[in-house]
Amino acid sequence: MREERPDDTDIQYLKAYLDPIAARFEHPRFIEDDPISIPHAFEDPEDQVLMGLFAALLAWGRRDIMLRKLAELCALFNYQPALFIRDYDEAVHRRSLEGFKHRTFNASDLHGLIMALQTVTRYQSLERLFQQGLRAQDPVQHGIEHFSTAILAAVPGQPTRMRKHLARPSTGSACKRLNMYLRWMMRPGPVDLACWTCLDPADLMLPLDVHSGTQARAVGLLSRKANDWRAVEELTVACRLLDPADPCKYDFAFFGAGSAGETLMRPGS
Repeated sequence: MREERPDDTDIQYLKAYLDPIAARFEHPRFIEDDPISIPHAFEDPEDQVLMGLFAALLAWGRRDIMLRKLAELCALFNYQPALFIRDYDEAVHRRSLEGFKHRTFNASDLHGLIMALQTVTRYQSLERLFQQGLRAQDPVQHGIEHFSTAILAAVPGQPTRMRKHLARPSTGSACKRLNMYLRWMMRPGPVDLACWTCLDPADLMLPLDVHSGTQARAVGLLSRKANDWRAVEELTVACRLLDPADPCKYDFAFFGAGSAGETLMRPGS
């Protein structure tokens, strides 16, 4: 079935409606209660990149619990995540991880992810790992696929349960948390971190979950019912019509409004 696209008049109305909403939430005060506050707490870009990945992967469930668990993780890393991961020794440090759990992410997953990150970052950065997967067409899709697959394959015998924490577009997943992580890494402030330069913000894909999908459908930018990778593609194409240089800024409108209890609506409806 052919997807309905907004016409030029709709685009102008939607842009005029959504731009102020996005700007209202893309503000430094947004940081405090968001998981991006965790990497923001570090000054070293290497710490921001690594702690940002943990924050993105664990960013689900009740906000207060999630932030408390991420603070606990920072303490486990002695507030030096890059150094902790680089020097991690199973015989010495594994016991300190016992008891850590957030939703389905447990101490075994934490150990496995630390070991994998230690392996893949031994000779290259996480940015370089992501960059190796980039292709001229659909760069984010290929970049995420390579990034997740490489981390999953880094440690022989990695539990298959880790696949639920490192999503891949090839499975149909919307890869919401990794798209959010890329937004953090690629876009400039005042909220995002701009730690990486390997991709233009124009190429980013919208983070999509149940809540942002509901808001995007309410304004007529998403027709697909499932919150999957095809829906991410549809929504991103629509947001590029509104702002070709920075489609992901509309994540602040969709997510921000939803988290604030606001309901977006199609202009003129």
